[in-house]
Amino acid sequence: MRERERVAVPEENAEELVALAAEAYVYGCPLVHGLLTVEDFMQTGSGPLPPAPFNHFAHAGQPVAPDTRFAAAGDDDTVHSLAHLDLSGGPVLLHVPDTDGAYYVLQFVDAWTNNFAYVGRRATGTEAGDWLVVPPGWAGDVPDGVRGVIDAPTSVVIVIGRDACDAPGDRERVRALQARLALTHVEPGTHRTGLPAPDPDVPESLRFFEQLRVWMADFPPSAADQAYQDRFQPLGLLEEGPSPYVSADPGLVQALTEGLVRGRARVAESSRPPVADGGWEMDPHLFDYNLDRYGVGTIDSPQWRIADRDASYLTRAVAARNALWGSHGYEAVYARAFRDADGERLNGAHSYVLRFERQPPVGAFWSMAAYGTQGHRLAGNPADRSSIGDRTPGLVYDEDGSLTLHIGRKRPPGPAAAANWLPSPGGEFRMVLRLYVPGQEILDGTYEIPAVERSGAG
Repeated sequence: MRERERVAVPEENAEELVALAAEAYVYGCPLVHGLLTVEDFMQTGSGPLPPAPFNHFAHAGQPVAPDTRFAAAGDDDTVHSLAHLDLSGGPVLLHVPDTDGAYYVLQFVDAWTNNFAYVGRRATGTEAGDWLVVPPGWAGDVPDGVRGVIDAPTSVVIVIGRDACDAPGDRERVRALQARLALTHVEPGTHRTGLPAPDPDVPESLRFFEQLRVWMADFPPSAADQAYQDRFQPLGLLEEGPSPYVSADPGLVQALTEGLVRGRARVAESSRPPVADGGWEMDPHLFDYNLDRYGVGTIDSPQWRIADRDASYLTRAVAARNALWGSHGYEAVYARAFRDADGERLNGAHSYVLRFERQPPVGAFWSMAAYGTQGHRLAGNPADRSSIGDRTPGLVYDEDGSLTLHIGRKRPPGPAAAANWLPSPGGEFRMVLRLYVPGQEILDGTYEIPAVERSGAG
């Protein structure tokens, strides 16, 4: 075994090296955060999703229940499925069943958190079919009857599935669809059981950079990103073989640790949402940082591409921190409100109304839920209603066709208001409006989501 080599600190001054380490953190944290999540999921699962090994789907079986701990804001609109594909031993054949027109999506994410393909109602329709997911550089024969080839940018791929579920009575239909969702190896080969392991002898303070070094080597990015990545040579990130961080030069250790702190602070600062005065916050372009690889179901257009590559790395880091593995805005977009029309924080001590003169224009459906300001759990309530939307049975519309929703802890008086009631948690809370396959008016901002109006005591 080759001995570990100490990476000497280059002639650049210390400040330049710290700045470079901070840039490396911003660039690499989505890769590290995403793959750590993959490892954790395969061991412990996430929320309603049980753990599963590579090339097997895990299915939730039902929408996220109230008070369930989940990595992102849980919803009860869809039933989740998740699979981590390992393509190091060759392609995987994906079979999707016919959903008979019902909304579903399978979103494909590479190791760098780039969304590079979609299969589902918007992207490919709802009929049954087989899709061949192939590793980088694969040049084999495509089996007969395959609808299409999905070229993966990295040998590990995350597949996030969402099936619309209209009500408890719809769960059996969704479970039957999940049971027919299948992954099959099409070539003999050895598939890994875990990710490449960083050197365990690296000090904890340098573990992030060791993980980044190992995983950058195993999951190379696009050629354009590789050129940017080469700048990190002075940090030891491009060293092959034994880790350079086990006995690193003290000057390098100091630069890496200070750069880590600075990089984290930069991402955290950029992650803070703008202060809204009573409107809704929405960013349909948070996931536009994939600049190079567009596959089945994606929209290859400047509208969905960040123009500045350097800026895309910070956006990618913010997305990984705030909404790991979220989809492009043309598939789904979430709007959030923390304040009412007067700029006051939403609070369960009060009741509110939200009047849609015209419902949000969507190609699939919309729904709205209330969450506490801490965590991602749907709040339980006596009405057993965690969200409300265009699929909610029994909604009462005004004579002019508008829809008035009532939000509060207490059931509002009158049958019409009660039918349109969304229970809220106690204390401060936030609203999340989910828009599946949003119309162009939502994406370009010409459709204005109405503000939440305070109507009385909760």
